[in-house]
Amino acid sequence: MRLTNEIIHSMDLIMILNRIFDPLPVPIILVDKYSKVIVINTVFADYLGYEKDEIIGKNVIEIDKNTRFPYVLDRKVPEIAWRHKFENGHTAIVHRIPVLDDNNEIIFGFGLVLFQDISEFKEIIQKNKQLDSELFHIKKELKKIHGAKYTWDSIIGSSEKMLEAKYIGKKATLTSSNVLIYGESGTGKELFAHAIHADSGRSYHSFIRVNCAAIPKELIESILFGYEEGAYTGARKGGNIGKFELANNGTIFLDEIGELPLDMQSKLLRVLQEREIERIGGNDTIKVDVRVIAATNKDLRKMVEEKTFREDLYYRLNVMVINVPALRNRMDDLEVLVDWLIEKKCNEMGHIVTGYSSEFMDYLKNYNWPGNIRELENALERAINLSKNNTLLVEHLPVYLTKPLKNSGFEGSLNLKDAVADLEEKMIIEALHIANNNRSKATQLLGLSRSSFYEKIRKYNIK
Repeated sequence: MRLTNEIIHSMDLIMILNRIFDPLPVPIILVDKYSKVIVINTVFADYLGYEKDEIIGKNVIEIDKNTRFPYVLDRKVPEIAWRHKFENGHTAIVHRIPVLDDNNEIIFGFGLVLFQDISEFKEIIQKNKQLDSELFHIKKELKKIHGAKYTWDSIIGSSEKMLEAKYIGKKATLTSSNVLIYGESGTGKELFAHAIHADSGRSYHSFIRVNCAAIPKELIESILFGYEEGAYTGARKGGNIGKFELANNGTIFLDEIGELPLDMQSKLLRVLQEREIERIGGNDTIKVDVRVIAATNKDLRKMVEEKTFREDLYYRLNVMVINVPALRNRMDDLEVLVDWLIEKKCNEMGHIVTGYSSEFMDYLKNYNWPGNIRELENALERAINLSKNNTLLVEHLPVYLTKPLKNSGFEGSLNLKDAVADLEEKMIIEALHIANNNRSKATQLLGLSRSSFYEKIRKYNIK
């Protein structure tokens, strides 16, 4: 319906507009096509230093000689967020909007003071910058909680095999392809997963870690995919989000992927293929964009042949393959690793170590390190704790590192099976000693699954 000047100037409409505009705390004005003031609210009149009755009916230029309303109405082009200096000295940010009828003719002009003073505008900008800064810091904190902790600088070593592993890892950061990391326990597979995520385009999103070997089989599905309220007895009210949803737009690291039960392997395969999940007890599918990095110390190809690992899942994961070398296969890195680990442990423990004896290093070089870097770190931590004069000596090393293996009874030879058993027993005892008999911690130090650890405890009758 077209509004005419007669309607605009009708008392009923003016009363309605006054009732709408006057309670508003924002300065508002309405002028006709000749720039005469029809309606102005009290806030704006006070701002200009007039009574409302003094303003109504006057041309806006009589109230403010700097007004641009005649210009805006003539051009029929709005001015948004315009900086304006009023005649009374106030400088503000204003809107001036021409209102047109169906024939593109001016009906009236609407004005609004967005910020009554430039200082108020600057304050808003400052607050906005502060909010941006706070949001940036919040994102940083979230990254610390759910982000990667390690970068390529955290992976120490320049041996040929380590450089090859790093090269493939850095290539993997350029894509969103699945990554499969092979390596013995304690070689640093998780460090590679962290570094790949931290160097990728997903770095500001979540990095979620899941140890498949540490989760009871009956809980794996609910932990990975979540569940709805009432999905099963004891389910949390409101349900629970799964690890894949937490990792959306980011990366999920599935450590010990070879321990995943076959039924869960098929469900994981569906997630990788369809990029969607279903919570337990739910009917809806949830789209997820997740990059999968898996790690294992097992031969998955052999497991495929033995029908204990799905072949189709194996090929889904086996895209970018990284082989992290065992410590015994990169002994060129040992000294730099020792120096780095000593500095790291001293910083953590508040100790000072100025060096180590040449004999100390000889023993480290002559050992095979079945527990890899994790075992080396534990041995150095023990040595640092026992050192007295800021120098690490052979006497500070674990016993199994400094004494020859027990003779099996064969003259001039060693029985390999007995030797391995002897070494295992000593390492378990040493791990329990370092962990103050905390079996969970000792299990982690040795890089064993909980079931394997307790099996060996019983086997060697360790008290």
